[in-house]
Amino acid sequence: MAALVRRLAGQRCCPSRRWLGVILRETHGRTSSAISRVGARPLAGGARPLTACSRAHSRWQHTEAADPVEVDVKRLEGHDDGIVEVLMCRLKARNALGHVFVSQMRELVSTLSSDPAVRVVVFRSLVPGVFCAGADLKERAQMDNAESDLFVHGLRSLMTQIASLPMPTIAAMDGVALGGGLELALACDLRTAASSAQMGLIETTRGLLPGAGGSQRLPRMVGITLAKELIFTGRRVGGQTALEMGLVNRAVEQNQTGDAAYREALSLAREILPQAPIAVRMAKEAMNRGVEVDIGSAMAIERMCYARVIPTRDRQEGMAAFIEKRPPQYIGE
Repeated sequence: MAALVRRLAGQRCCPSRRWLGVILRETHGRTSSAISRVGARPLAGGARPLTACSRAHSRWQHTEAADPVEVDVKRLEGHDDGIVEVLMCRLKARNALGHVFVSQMRELVSTLSSDPAVRVVVFRSLVPGVFCAGADLKERAQMDNAESDLFVHGLRSLMTQIASLPMPTIAAMDGVALGGGLELALACDLRTAASSAQMGLIETTRGLLPGAGGSQRLPRMVGITLAKELIFTGRRVGGQTALEMGLVNRAVEQNQTGDAAYREALSLAREILPQAPIAVRMAKEAMNRGVEVDIGSAMAIERMCYARVIPTRDRQEGMAAFIEKRPPQYIGE
């Protein structure tokens, strides 16, 4: 199997990439148990990776496939324990949404979705001046119509997967977020941006329309009239304008290190972190599902979500902390 993967990785045509992805998915289940026995290697800065998606795991898997690590993850520690960062690091291609990037992001998000220890996820870029530049047009130019449709369908599925994460998610836009890059940010619950960041759904300037959820999420966020204007014109807006539109939650002046939006996202994550995690997750589910239905059905959804927090130990802790006039200590149970 390893020889077959290496042989396929050496070929450059798109069908090989697709078969390579299938092979990696098939081998992933067999390798994960071995990886967990090896253990997780520490990340720089004292953070530790998620065990199921560690640097060691990423390095092993992508070495077999001759793929570099384009999306990584780290778990913060100490007072920030519970905050996880998704690190986009496809430097040469400005985090463009290519096959490898999308495959690695999908696998990582799948791991996060089932981890109860994760309370907040921050999506950030390690590429200076860029959040995500959108589609990888060089790869797309090699696809025929059927391949292009299939790839965009997978991209749309990835954004839905991000939007469906049970814990709060924050996109930290310290630079350009265009096309699919902005669609990735729209799939998150909250967004922070540097005032100098440029963002927009620019697909109509390339003969396309937003195809990874942007045509649906943007109207729900800023209103149908403004969304139509932005998409029809392919306009780019800065962080401060995006704040005034309701496209981002917070806009900050960029700092000398170029990570002001990330620092603001981390500050926001730290505000969420002390709250009862099950209650936060249920609040997210109630809002996400309720906004898509009529008010009567939405109230039924709220009742269902509320019923799920009543028997939790965290609810009892919240009541006890209030009576005893002390800060609550939530454990997510």
